[in-house]
Amino acid sequence: MAQINLSEGPITKNMLRFAFPMICGNMLQQLYNVVDTLIVGKYLGTNALAAVGSSYTLMTFLTSILLGMCMGSGAMFSIRYGEKNHDRLQEDLYVSFFLIASLAVVINAFVFLFLDPIMALLSVPADTYALMREYLWMIFFGIGATFFYNYFAAVLRALGNSLVPLVFLGISAVINIVLDLYFILSCGWGVSGAAFATILAQWFSGVGIAVYCIWKCPFMRIAKQNRRFSRITLKEITNASFLTCLQQSVMNLGILMVQGLVNSFGSTVMAAFAAAVKIDAFAYMPLQDFGNAFSTFIAQNYGAKKQERIRQGIRSAAGCVVLFSLIVSTLVVVFARPLLLLFIKPEETQVLAVGMSYLRIVGIFYFGIGTLFMLYGLYRAINRPGMSLVLTVISLGTRVALAYLLSPYPAIGVDGIWWAIPIGWFLADATGIIYYIHYTKRKNERLA
Repeated sequence: MAQINLSEGPITKNMLRFAFPMICGNMLQQLYNVVDTLIVGKYLGTNALAAVGSSYTLMTFLTSILLGMCMGSGAMFSIRYGEKNHDRLQEDLYVSFFLIASLAVVINAFVFLFLDPIMALLSVPADTYALMREYLWMIFFGIGATFFYNYFAAVLRALGNSLVPLVFLGISAVINIVLDLYFILSCGWGVSGAAFATILAQWFSGVGIAVYCIWKCPFMRIAKQNRRFSRITLKEITNASFLTCLQQSVMNLGILMVQGLVNSFGSTVMAAFAAAVKIDAFAYMPLQDFGNAFSTFIAQNYGAKKQERIRQGIRSAAGCVVLFSLIVSTLVVVFARPLLLLFIKPEETQVLAVGMSYLRIVGIFYFGIGTLFMLYGLYRAINRPGMSLVLTVISLGTRVALAYLLSPYPAIGVDGIWWAIPIGWFLADATGIIYYIHYTKRKNERLA
């Protein structure tokens, strides 16, 4: 396996080597919905674009529950790997698999049973309701695939292998693009075709990476004595996974609440938001993935008890985040219109104007979200996922509250929703940094 030991060797170089495949992989994962959005917007019109784009927000919230569980478990896997405790690693793998798989089944049953009440809660306009329901009903069949991919990807990344998940996502992204074009343009299946293409691609990556792990990774074939649900292991996995899951869910629930507010402004704002959010997600995705790579670095060194290496890693990561944020902010602000034209027809001037406003307000402040992703990764890695949850509540709570407070004023309108985003980021950043300074000071005093 293409494995990197993050507890040894050059810090910045190894972090970037590990982060790069994760960045590429998650960008490809974003393509699942972006390709749907691009093709749907170009060939099926504004209402279909609004339906698919709004569906993405709901799907992100649902899958974030599974992603959070996998990320929390992955942090524990990294710590065990850093400790070189292979028996406990196998116990963690066994417990976490069945725990998260059970949750995936519950989520899948829930969304099929309560689809209409969920859509009513989102204030979906009448002109997009039928299309959005059609898309969601099909796309929900991919939830199990999302679990498989994210679980086994978390296992590989915990051990320092971020390349194999990229390979499976790369192949599945190509499958998704080809099938999108075929089902929509050749078969004329509309939004159902876009959804069907996505779930077929998702199942390929999910099943493919699972087979690879079982075939190529001997430790994934759990020894009989480690196939048990011990109270200690169950408690550790549940705590780490649940709090990270809650953090991811709160984050995406806040976004979902904002989506409901956006929907109340009508299909023009919905379409602009759908397109702008895709660009936004691509822009800060590298910062999010670098935060996850940083988390694995910290967790492995935390398990290996290398405190000085952790301090050096924090300084190095902060420098990388500042540099990358400046580059991305410049590109998004300067090229907002050309980027939106990838999704929106030039004659749809109102949609373009709203989308450009979003990108130019939010895009200039990407350093705020980059710092926040670093803090999430740090607290998850040192086994304090509760602090990540606190930061998420501050960030999203501020965002939702300000969005609902500012947007009703005619002089501010929908721009109030956009300004609430960076304000929430910076309040959470300040809280996280102040807490870490006090945390390290108390820890040093105890060791003195």
